[in-house]
Amino acid sequence: MVKFGFIGAGNMAGAIAKGAAKAGYFDEGGAMAFDINGAATAALEKEYGIKAAASAAEVVGACDIVLLGVKPNVIKPVIDELGDRLVGKAIVCIALGWRKKQLDEALPKGVRVQSVMPNTPCLVSAGMTLFEAETSLTSDELTFVKGMFERIGKVEILDAKVMGPAGTLTGCGPAFAYMFIEALADGAVYHGVPRDTAYRLAAQMLMGSAKMVLETGMHPGALKDSVCSPGGSTIRGVDALEKGAFRATVMNAIHGPETYGK
Repeated sequence: MVKFGFIGAGNMAGAIAKGAAKAGYFDEGGAMAFDINGAATAALEKEYGIKAAASAAEVVGACDIVLLGVKPNVIKPVIDELGDRLVGKAIVCIALGWRKKQLDEALPKGVRVQSVMPNTPCLVSAGMTLFEAETSLTSDELTFVKGMFERIGKVEILDAKVMGPAGTLTGCGPAFAYMFIEALADGAVYHGVPRDTAYRLAAQMLMGSAKMVLETGMHPGALKDSVCSPGGSTIRGVDALEKGAFRATVMNAIHGPETYGK
């Protein structure tokens, strides 16, 4: 039985832990977590059967594969604290900016690593997780880790050089999507639609539109054109978005975080 550990149980790591546990991926007693916020790990243990550990060292000592789910600026201090305890372990890092090259430089010799960029929809088994193509995990370890993320969404394997911008798209993108849903709903509320109804309609519309792109294989522009009748209400809405520099604004939402990530 593979034992999987989480160091950090915040928003992202917590979403992965909860999503994988809900999907039944871990054997009984097969997962453990530590976080400086003891309430977070206590909740994971009570609600999802993921054992709460008293320290990061306990997680490393008990588990074969360990996911580092702390903030990027805390990765190095955690590695330094654990030191040679990590030797012989498989480490999965989800922190922004920590690619395999940086991990190899920071970790002791003899540690196997995989850089991964998930997103919070993993919590509802609709995640989009990026795996850096270069890895030192064994074939069995990679199969286990990839299988876990495939239980809670889709997995894409990418070269290190595009992990940053792709991770900005998938990792920051949900926040942008929520803003779009909120703005669409606000427009509907302005015209009298009840707010809860407006949120529900906007969210379902966005989910259905995404499914159209994924399942039809059509270009998004062609799908957009198929909805726009000449002189109709949709093309008028498209015109309003274009006048507001919608495309450029969305592109800039990717440029900003990507520049920060470097």
